[in-house]
Amino acid sequence: MQYTEIESQKKLQTLLEKELHISKYAFQNLDFTSFTSALSDTTFTDCIFLGCSLPDYLVCNLYTNNYLFPKLDMPYNTYVNGLYTKEILYDNYILNQPESYKKTKDAIIYSHFLKTGKEGNDIKETLGRRLHDHSISDALYGFLENYPEDKKVAIMGGHGLSRADEGFTTVAQLSKKLTEKGYLMLSGGGPGAMEATHVGAWFAGKTDAELEDAIAILATAPSYKDRMWLDKSFEVLKKYPTSNYESIGIPTWLYGHEPPTPFATRIAKYFANSIREDGLLAIAKGGIVFTPGSAGTIQEIFQDATQNHYLSFEVSSPMIFMDSEYWTKERPVYPLIEKLNNEEKYSNLLLSLCDTNEEVIEQLDAFSISK
Repeated sequence: MQYTEIESQKKLQTLLEKELHISKYAFQNLDFTSFTSALSDTTFTDCIFLGCSLPDYLVCNLYTNNYLFPKLDMPYNTYVNGLYTKEILYDNYILNQPESYKKTKDAIIYSHFLKTGKEGNDIKETLGRRLHDHSISDALYGFLENYPEDKKVAIMGGHGLSRADEGFTTVAQLSKKLTEKGYLMLSGGGPGAMEATHVGAWFAGKTDAELEDAIAILATAPSYKDRMWLDKSFEVLKKYPTSNYESIGIPTWLYGHEPPTPFATRIAKYFANSIREDGLLAIAKGGIVFTPGSAGTIQEIFQDATQNHYLSFEVSSPMIFMDSEYWTKERPVYPLIEKLNNEEKYSNLLLSLCDTNEEVIEQLDAFSISK
């Protein structure tokens, strides 16, 4: 029997009103102190309490047959009970005041991350980060349960891709079309091709002219190194404030100098880049589109090939290389992967080389139908 997770005060209240004996539940970041009367006749066994506020008398009773994990004094919540959003990570950002980023939760956590060392200098810090990342994974997989496995698609590519580059528009248009066809779009959640993925998903259901207008605004600060890069994102979001579609960005504070794109409606931000990268590839069972990129993208290609070769997650998903000139000439990864697959040094790889969005969509749809 799995643990049933309770992550909201309302669900906790309902449970306490219905049950006198509670077993195999996990409570995350909840306040029990306002339910004193309901708790007087309630017993708990084999339950997990993660960062909860508990009356003193209840703490004594719980220690025998349950698991209690106290809060740690950190500038981040070690027991996050949901995915981040732009409103949470950019809580104190003020439009037209780019320096206000320094006061946001994202910036404060990154500053702490650097101060305490990227590898962590003491056991409290490393424990806090591991607990945080565990909570993020838990929230992420809980959210993903709402989507079919073959409809989760990731786009990989260079973080340095300029908003003014034709490739940025191409990725955004591809993501827009895929989102409208029912795919959940995923990326590493940063700038460049990653941002383009979420811009496209945000504008799903809107006109192509509106997407073009948004990209034109973004292109006035083309690189994430530009002072107004984030500000232009919020300028677009102010002009087009709503979206009827979800997308998930999965960034990391290891690369905290690259702010996460606020166009992702859900943000699963990790401390550990290894968990973030391997997890993103594992989640995208509907396929991965590799757009032009350098060291990071090439690393992800071989990680994905290994997962597919060993059927690590019980399925081999399409590996689609976008831009044949780039992947066969400039970065000739595709011929090598294809050769190894033909020689059965790799097995189970579903490889394709595409030059248009239509070709990519055709490959993804064919795989989805086959499932």
